[in-house]
Amino acid sequence: METNKPRRTADQTIRALIQHSHRGPKDLAVATGHRRPTPGPGDYLIRVGAAGVNFADVMQTHGTYAGGPRAPYVAGFEAAGEIVGIGADVESPLPLGTHVIGTGPGSFAQYMTMPAAGVLPVPTGWSDAEALGMVLNWTTALAALKPLGGIETGDAVLVHAAAGGVGQAAVRLARHYGARVIATASPAKHAAVEALGADEVLDGRHPGLVAEITRLTGGAGVDLVLESVGKATFAASLAVAKPFTGRIVVFGAASGDAAVTTHDLVFTHHAAIKGLHIGALAREAPSVYRSLLTEIEALVADGVYPPGTPQVHPLVEGPKVLRQLEAGTTRGKHALDPWR
Repeated sequence: METNKPRRTADQTIRALIQHSHRGPKDLAVATGHRRPTPGPGDYLIRVGAAGVNFADVMQTHGTYAGGPRAPYVAGFEAAGEIVGIGADVESPLPLGTHVIGTGPGSFAQYMTMPAAGVLPVPTGWSDAEALGMVLNWTTALAALKPLGGIETGDAVLVHAAAGGVGQAAVRLARHYGARVIATASPAKHAAVEALGADEVLDGRHPGLVAEITRLTGGAGVDLVLESVGKATFAASLAVAKPFTGRIVVFGAASGDAAVTTHDLVFTHHAAIKGLHIGALAREAPSVYRSLLTEIEALVADGVYPPGTPQVHPLVEGPKVLRQLEAGTTRGKHALDPWR
């Protein structure tokens, strides 16, 4: 039928940010003659309004993201924009012209394809940029806190990297669900995290971190840890999680991999450790993933989840933004505008 065809334009080439090697963000470059993609079965074709920048993008530039693309490739995987084409076999498709937020390959471009089953409509009155994070940052935070973390009212929750996209969402959500939030961030970012509602904000790299968390919890430790830093904080996470009832949800390793042995788990660290990759959750537990998206929409409707305030950069600044993200000098959500 007619709606299954992409909206025609005179120019079938697009601007896109191409990763040419696995030597990091320095080998990202804008190409102006890249061929516009075509939606496959189950896909939408999206005119990208804003593309989200995530630490996974940094890992992909080094070829260290499991299952990530091999160079050369169009970078990015999160975006919000307008549906301008619908592939075959999309069940109950949204109308052309609907603005949606979702993930898919090659979001650092003017057009991309996106699996229709994983999108959400951009909330009424929100811009594309304001919707970034809905199906990635906020859904990851929600999954870590609820189905995996089992958060309950009164829990003490430790959120590492709380100034980042997932971290900020996790602080807001944990407070909403009645938890006491202990957050970590670099000292320059403490005020921003405090403004989100964290009860205490600590320096995640301070050598006295374990002692301070132990003091703050009266020696009891925390019920739940959201761990995305890895090597620099993992030992502290293990040390402060409550024995047997404590949970650690791991969804990143920005500072490098950390190791724990079976001997450690038997004789020293008795918290439950769970891994989380939101893409794998969507693929292998689709009903759980859809329930997360439904709850996200409810959180938006109830005003718990406000419009985002990402820093939006022209596409050409993508390599610089990724270098800053890799160095840990960013805060909050960053985005690229492929039309600038």
